[in-house]
Amino acid sequence: MTSRRSFLGGVSSLALANLASPLLATDASHPFTPQDVIEKARSLSEAPFKERAKVPQDWLTLTYEDYQTRWFRSRDALWSKTGRSYNVDFFLPGLYFPRAVQMHEVADGLSRPIPFDLSLFDKTDKAPPLSTDGELGYSGFRLRTELNEPGKKTEFCVFQGASYFRAIGLGQTYGLSARGLALKTADTDGEEFPEFTEFWLEAPAPDQHEIVVHALMDSPSVVGAYRFTIQPGLPCVMDVEATLFPRVDLTHAGLAPLTSMFLFDRTNRSRFDDFRPAVHDSDGLLIANGNGETLWRPLANPTRLQVSSFVDENPRGFGLMQRNRRLSDFADLEANYEKRPSLWVEPKGDWGQGAVTLVEIPADKEIYDNIVAYWRPRDPFAAGSEVRLEYRLTWGDGPDLPLAQVIDTAAGARVFGPPGRIMTVDFAPHPLLEGDPDDLDAALTSLHVELSQGVLQRNPDTGGLRLAFSFDPGPRDHVELRAELRRDGRPISEVWLYRWTS
Repeated sequence: MTSRRSFLGGVSSLALANLASPLLATDASHPFTPQDVIEKARSLSEAPFKERAKVPQDWLTLTYEDYQTRWFRSRDALWSKTGRSYNVDFFLPGLYFPRAVQMHEVADGLSRPIPFDLSLFDKTDKAPPLSTDGELGYSGFRLRTELNEPGKKTEFCVFQGASYFRAIGLGQTYGLSARGLALKTADTDGEEFPEFTEFWLEAPAPDQHEIVVHALMDSPSVVGAYRFTIQPGLPCVMDVEATLFPRVDLTHAGLAPLTSMFLFDRTNRSRFDDFRPAVHDSDGLLIANGNGETLWRPLANPTRLQVSSFVDENPRGFGLMQRNRRLSDFADLEANYEKRPSLWVEPKGDWGQGAVTLVEIPADKEIYDNIVAYWRPRDPFAAGSEVRLEYRLTWGDGPDLPLAQVIDTAAGARVFGPPGRIMTVDFAPHPLLEGDPDDLDAALTSLHVELSQGVLQRNPDTGGLRLAFSFDPGPRDHVELRAELRRDGRPISEVWLYRWTS
């Protein structure tokens, strides 16, 4: 759990000054094919892991304020002096990014290294002097292209730090992140963070809509080769091809991992002295499982670590969603949480048996990424094996699935009658919910407590339905709850799953 999410938000919003001299690659070039990255990963996995050198000490000891005193000149971006459809800006190393990555441009079938050049960064008069010798290089990059303003290239995607990357759909602001791979998340002996160490950027044609990025990933336990085919817009779509070469048996690997922030909403609002009604980048985990069910699990900020596993076989999709889309849901004029993207993962091919895993970490500030979701295969990946997987990432408003969606969950003490808790679940308007609510059934279950009969009412504010029920947890510190709306015995809503904790 780090302050990385907030920091990257600041980095991505640094002023893009339009100030001269294009970024050029060196003349050292050689033929390139995507298979070259795979073969390089295979060869690297057969050797012992070697930690890369860090940048000089004065770069490492930069403060956050020091780091912000320098920024890349977008006028001098890669391909800025050409007719190509994309520009690429680069980020400095140091502070939270102790090791530089190697960057390459791929054009006409040839790969050329992109040298580090500190002169491409402007600075304020408060910028501290920095050494120019040692293991220097860029820490990541930002992609820009024409989106909704002709002639203006707007940023929509960032790769920076470990194997993290993130993107936005048209009109959105940065929120949650994805990663190349998660290893041993929430394990007692600590998490391992694989790093993208090298990137190859394929030069796009002037009218090319998508851009292709290749990445080499390395860590003590596994090496990987990745290919990202990225199509910006609303939504932004990434097709990911990954080839993994485990150095050791991977007993706890997280595929297509997502990382987000959830501080509070109406379920835990009383714990925070804050003027806003909610603070989160994502509000729920959505799963389309292999059994044909659609599950919705509202996120929580627990008082102690929680790990939930949703056992499945060949999932159709999963992701972290942001469904609150009104400014009034957050009342924050600067953070714009209502504009944060949802991120949906669609496996290509069969992923076999395993579980969508949700990790919820206690957090007291919104600067921390405290939510992780990923697919955990049931069987370990053996050392020396080759693992290939493909999936699609969609950054936008979330998938259009056929059932009525859950849009809000609230909880509170029962005011009248015997002691207990009241839960309300709001469903968005949907053709399946039209008509008299009395004609629908609310299937409520719990493994731990007895639930009251559910009451379904039309919500005049949303136009959808609200389900309300109560229960008495007694001495229990947690209760698992499940609800689903049905008509004539058939499901017409997502399955709402909730873990109440004392």
